[in-house]
Amino acid sequence: MAVPVSTPLYQLKAEFFKTLGHPARIRVLELLSERDHAVAEMLPEVGIEPAHLSQQLAVLRRAGLVVSRKEGSTVIYSLTSPRVAELLAVVRSILTGVLSGQAELLHDLRTSGGP
Repeated sequence: MAVPVSTPLYQLKAEFFKTLGHPARIRVLELLSERDHAVAEMLPEVGIEPAHLSQQLAVLRRAGLVVSRKEGSTVIYSLTSPRVAELLAVVRSILTGVLSGQAELLHDLRTSGGP
């Protein structure tokens, strides 16, 4: 991601989050947070066509979030930083709090006696 030095940080952050804005890319990052994976191992877990997975991996590679290496004829992917896994864990924690709050609100709405 070649970016001019004058680009504001908030704009760079927005681009970063756009990169994460696809369910298949999030799933790939989740899998790679556990361990390195071959493309063939990821296919059934991500549930998309091989060409589409290849495109999503290319986006993650260009963004500098994953790297690949060859072992024989197998391409293995890994995260460039363990901080990516930390980010996914933080997002999970935030979502847990948000959804918990929504569940409490739903419960309150259902148990209140109003119309």
